Amino acid sequence: MFTLVVNTNFVTVPVTVKDPGGHLVEGLTMKDFGLYENGVEQRLKLFTSDPFPLSAAVIFDLTLPDSEVRKVNQTLPALTGAFSPYDEVSLYAFGNTVARVSDFTAIGDKLNETLRTYRESVRGRGETVPVVTGPLAGNGPYVNGHPMDPSVSQVPVIPRESHVLNDAVLAAARELSKRDRTRRKIIFIISDGRELGSNASYSQVLKVLLSQEITVYAVAVGSSAIPGYGQLQRIRVPGMGYGDILPKYASATGGEVFTELSSDAIESAYARITGDARNQYTLGYTTRATPSSSYRQIEVRIHQPGLKVVARDGYYPLPPAPVPH
Repeated sequence: MFTLVVNTNFVTVPVTVKDPGGHLVEGLTMKDFGLYENGVEQRLKLFTSDPFPLSAAVIFDLTLPDSEVRKVNQTLPALTGAFSPYDEVSLYAFGNTVARVSDFTAIGDKLNETLRTYRESVRGRGETVPVVTGPLAGNGPYVNGHPMDPSVSQVPVIPRESHVLNDAVLAAARELSKRDRTRRKIIFIISDGRELGSNASYSQVLKVLLSQEITVYAVAVGSSAIPGYGQLQRIRVPGMGYGDILPKYASATGGEVFTELSSDAIESAYARITGDARNQYTLGYTTRATPSSSYRQIEVRIHQPGLKVVARDGYYPLPPAPVPH
């Protein structure tokens, strides 16, 4: 028995190119691109515009108001239609905790049945303010579900609601890291982007995403879909979590956030996200840097004016992988 060390220094970079109207641009060649790592131009050893099959983890937000969850549920039949028969999809849901609804499944009857069951059973949070005092509080006197002694002064406590978005993204990323490397790996979030109470921090989750070459796309629904509201919510109030971190995840990983209000618009966003993820240019190069834990910045430039390039900002290289023999 001995250990063979495999150098993991080949870097692939999915790149989306759009025109000023937001349409995908086809027909570009290797000579149209320049790729830089830490400011140094790299020699491209891989260039392809061939579509890749997707491994997609879809994350549903159950902290949305019930009316928003019902609206999203109405669009779920269109979700499977956005994927191809060569793709595989897993489903997650989060609120105070994270639940894996289904493991990776090919598009077909099994996934459709899982989504149908999920659609019929899931509910969002109530849209009323909890009543803890006064005649509307119930037949008590009760506090936090326990009988209250009228002779003892009591202070009612409203349970704190968590929105463990970071933990949900991390759970999905860990499972995606086990999928075949020949697939394009994406996380597809349907949420208002609020984060509160996760064990994992944004920076910790982002490191996993970038080291595993996972791209985050999102459909912003609920309050985050209101024009101008998202900018206000990015202002963090201590102790109140993050208002909307979807743009941060998408920008850092080379994805995109689609802000939609109506059910029809949400359905349209499904097709645009899967189309963008599948039909990217893929650039590849061999880095000369020694594998380490240090972050490396990537910049992709295009030598044609007026085009928008979307790619991840950088990556964390994985350490050498030992292979037993």
